[in-house]
Amino acid sequence: MQIVHVVGARPNFMKAAPVMAALSAYGNISQVLVHTGQHYDANMSDIFFDQLGLPRPDINLEVGSGSHAQQTAQIMVRFEDAVTKARPDLVLVYGDVNSTVAAALVCSKLQIPVGHVEAGLRSFDRTMPEEINRLITDQIADLLFTPSCDGDENLLREGVSPEKIHLVGNVMIDTLVRLLPTAEKTWPALRSTLNLNGRYCLVTLHRPSNVDSQSGLVPIMEVLRDICKDVKVLFPVHPRTRRKLSECGISLDHPGFLAMEPVGYVEFLALQHHSTIVITDSGGIQEETTFLNIPCLTMRDNTERPVTVTSGTNVLIGSDMDYLRTEVDKILEGGCKTSRIPPLWDGRAGQRIAEIVAPGKWRINTRQ
Repeated sequence: MQIVHVVGARPNFMKAAPVMAALSAYGNISQVLVHTGQHYDANMSDIFFDQLGLPRPDINLEVGSGSHAQQTAQIMVRFEDAVTKARPDLVLVYGDVNSTVAAALVCSKLQIPVGHVEAGLRSFDRTMPEEINRLITDQIADLLFTPSCDGDENLLREGVSPEKIHLVGNVMIDTLVRLLPTAEKTWPALRSTLNLNGRYCLVTLHRPSNVDSQSGLVPIMEVLRDICKDVKVLFPVHPRTRRKLSECGISLDHPGFLAMEPVGYVEFLALQHHSTIVITDSGGIQEETTFLNIPCLTMRDNTERPVTVTSGTNVLIGSDMDYLRTEVDKILEGGCKTSRIPPLWDGRAGQRIAEIVAPGKWRINTRQ
């Protein structure tokens, strides 16, 4: 059996790593890793692949940036050529980026089975491009691997055949569990370099709704500067966000406020693990803080990961800056939520996927 894995951004690699590792235990499976080149990430160095235990991509389509239509079209054209030559038995796609839906569409038309890892997640907000990618991919995929029970419920409600749906747990947590000991080894040096001897708030912001307009970005930065009076604020600044801050004339030079360049996954995991509060608009960080039992305040009106709110530490803030300040104060006073780790978030999701994929029995039902 030959399996092709399609990834387009750094989080996809972290989702693919445990699946590829689990499948490598089966002697009858060869694997090909295709990077569409959708996102360039300077932190994806040799050490990144070494830490994940991943090989360098076998194929890089080098698509680069562009509008959603341009990027999706380019991925489809280039991936079609690659997958036609390979004719794999199964293509696995990950998450909700443009690479995911583009590869799934190509395979569907070529009658090549597709498995979607992280299926069934819904924000119910179709203004988000990622939501469209999720909806389309899940309708045309043959195998749907869900991270939590709400994913199964969403797919069944949308008419997906039950035999295609497999609750396997969260592959991102597999990577977290494996690399947390490595992350802890980096902590003493990070703490010393960044002078993190007390409590601190870790911030990440990159979504257009928060950073693309002055009306969205300025109020957030005003509250973060106010929070500095009570707790140190550590802000690894995404390149998109740094550009918008510069365009808006917003200074990052403020007492108690430490703006820094983005760090690698292992270092960021250590920073999360030792933080007092995380303020973010990232989907993956909502999951990681839930597992780590770190209070998470999410600057979004909705989330495709509601289990992080119902079971985890996550609180949706939206754009209410008064609510953000209130929740920060509550956490600093010791009144934060605690986490119940969702079922199957145990570091073995990749193994469960391999146990379903490797025997090949799924081929009987996928095209019905």
